Amino acid sequence: MRVLAAMSGGVDSAVAAARAVDAGHEVVGVHLALARNPETLRAGARGCCTIEDSGDARRVADVLGIPFYIWDLAERFQQDVIEDFVAEYRSGRTPNPCVRCNQKIKFAALLDKAVALGFDAVSTGHYAQMIDGPHGRELHRAVDMGKDQSYVLAVLEPERLARSIFPLGDTLKEDVRKEAAERGLRVAKKPDSHDICFISDGDTQGFLAKHLGEQPGKIVDTSGEQLGEHSGAYGFTVGQRRGLSIGRPAADGKPRYVLSIEPVSNTVVVGSAEELKVSGITGAEATWCAPVPEPGAELHVQVRAHGRAVPARLVSASVPEPSGAVQTLPSTVDVELIEPIAGVAAGQTLVLYRGTQVIGSSTISATS
Repeated sequence: MRVLAAMSGGVDSAVAAARAVDAGHEVVGVHLALARNPETLRAGARGCCTIEDSGDARRVADVLGIPFYIWDLAERFQQDVIEDFVAEYRSGRTPNPCVRCNQKIKFAALLDKAVALGFDAVSTGHYAQMIDGPHGRELHRAVDMGKDQSYVLAVLEPERLARSIFPLGDTLKEDVRKEAAERGLRVAKKPDSHDICFISDGDTQGFLAKHLGEQPGKIVDTSGEQLGEHSGAYGFTVGQRRGLSIGRPAADGKPRYVLSIEPVSNTVVVGSAEELKVSGITGAEATWCAPVPEPGAELHVQVRAHGRAVPARLVSASVPEPSGAVQTLPSTVDVELIEPIAGVAAGQTLVLYRGTQVIGSSTISATS
């Protein structure tokens, strides 16, 4: 197969590319330039897609003996990830930019361009597995649960997953680093990237304040009583406990948490830890990686990339009316949590699992 290896400049994508070469594929490496002004991206290891990363990726390609290119997707990244991030916070939701980047950039813009150029598949360093199942290729969790990235890949449609290769899914991270060292790759000890790559100083609230400006509003309890003021509701997230700027403690002396953010009234609602728990989640824009389960199916759901999966029961999955001869995918999903969880916010991604298999995902629109 002709395989395009996405090379971020880190150890994972380097070893993934090397394994694609070992598998006998015709491999070409590509690094994505995602910043309009690369010098504004953070240096070092706090984020990804830095100037240093492109150099590291090129050196790995030289060692592997494969062609290497840099593709400029900065405009798409600005529109589909950064502007979406700001718009979601403006609307009172809590987005995951890494999910959106995988969906819109790494497995839409990149994969679509690769296919147009005649490549059969894209290889990445994500920790996940594609396994043959009764209904075709299935997306599963990685063997290394501490590094599992199936959550951020759950937004991919089956046709894109069918053209995706994840060579590291069956390997522990420590073994990937050992393999990189044995191959003579200088990135073997390079620290993992973390934080939001396009926020250079790691100050998310400062970034949002710059883009959204000061928007004073009220902090109230569930009865509507005003407890304090804020300079921008976008600076709060559901489940937040610290930095609420409330002048007096609760009547019972227990901590207060952010329960919801109401963008129309620019109000932040706070309450007790018990009020923070939810037992039902509704999601929109559902994507299904596997056949849609019947209502009543028992699954596990996860609402954060590195959060804990909890047991749940599928209540419904709505199916829009067919358009012509083509049946469109279900667009909404409702689940009942068998074990209530706290800190669930609109805008987060809800991912459904059956065992290790990813069933589907949706963007959380409401909780109960």
